[in-house]
Amino acid sequence: MAEKGREELDSKKSIRYSRQVVFRGMGESGQARLRAATVAVMGCGGLGSAAVNMLARSGVGRIIVVDRDYVELSNLQRQVMFDEADVKAKVPKVIAAVRAVERINSEVWVQPVVADISPANIEQIIGDADVLIDGTDNFETRYLVNDACVKLGIPWVYGGAIGATGMTTTILPGDTACLRCLFPDPPPSETVVTSEAAGILASVVMTVSAIQWTETIKILVGDREHLNHDLLAFDLWTNDFVYIVCPPRRPDCLCCGQRQFEYLDGKAKK
Repeated sequence: MAEKGREELDSKKSIRYSRQVVFRGMGESGQARLRAATVAVMGCGGLGSAAVNMLARSGVGRIIVVDRDYVELSNLQRQVMFDEADVKAKVPKVIAAVRAVERINSEVWVQPVVADISPANIEQIIGDADVLIDGTDNFETRYLVNDACVKLGIPWVYGGAIGATGMTTTILPGDTACLRCLFPDPPPSETVVTSEAAGILASVVMTVSAIQWTETIKILVGDREHLNHDLLAFDLWTNDFVYIVCPPRRPDCLCCGQRQFEYLDGKAKK
């Protein structure tokens, strides 16, 4: 009876991922790597919730989700894991994500962290992650993520979305330019546009997140040849897509060149 039960379980798993496994870049070995992997998702808003959804459906074994916020009505326009019941219950986003994944794929373990990402906790939270997906909404946190990932050698996929525009790139510490190679300093706060002011289209969020998920899967299955190391920027309203060639690592970069982790050490200038 035990053997029969195991065969039925294996058959269900085979059916669940069948369309993914037959893809030339995946195969049974790739699916096994996903099952054994841990992905950290920093932020569970538009980008993060879409990423968690796709990671769970694709069978990534463990997902660490970090966010301090609660589900609000204005989130539902673009944050695909939540619904009106979550708003009514005033549920933290990461707890709502856990419950959603339980309904989507019971084989996946979501580790919720209801907290701010900070220099005091980020290394402990992401320390055993294989890849990190950026779902944050401010540059200071992204520089902190960059510091931690470079220090720990964790690949991460940067993403941003506002209005009809999005951008993303994939960072491999030790191999590619890091975020501070590309942008040595964050933009002045008065120049940063928020979604409250500029709005944001759900399609942009889904597009950026889909690219982040795909890059993450490439890393997990071991296909680094096809990773995107340039900065992809696009405007879905005007149909403009641009690849900005990223320079190689900078030896004078404070983070990956000199290994001075100002944001992680809490010494960055405000």
